[in-house]
Amino acid sequence: MIRPIVKDILFLKQKSEPATKDDVAVIDDLVDTLRANLEYCVGMAANMIGVKKRILVCSVGDIIVPMVNPIILKKKDSYEAEESCLSLTGFRKTMRYETIDVEYFDRNFKKHKQTFTGFTAQIIQHEVDHFEGIII
Repeated sequence: MIRPIVKDILFLKQKSEPATKDDVAVIDDLVDTLRANLEYCVGMAANMIGVKKRILVCSVGDIIVPMVNPIILKKKDSYEAEESCLSLTGFRKTMRYETIDVEYFDRNFKKHKQTFTGFTAQIIQHEVDHFEGIII
């Protein structure tokens, strides 16, 4: 189901809780909502649709990848980036890392560990910030 995008800063500044197998429907809603907004958006955290759970989805080429309870284990090569967010207006500067190692669960709660680089790494970092209530 496509959900409305949350723009309430007070809500977005709250930390997210770990997701469980009971939260699988949130993954589907995130995928549907991201698909509906692909013209303007490449990633989405669950709090952007009103759910304070550690779930994100990101667009990698033509595929939308869900990540449940992702943890960034390692960061390498920082740089300054300029980003926007569907929940906010305008662009803001922030620091990101070119390469990150991430441990996460897929929608079936199978554990993965993967290295991401470039724009995909940037998207994941932005969405993980959402879990911590960090708004760029």
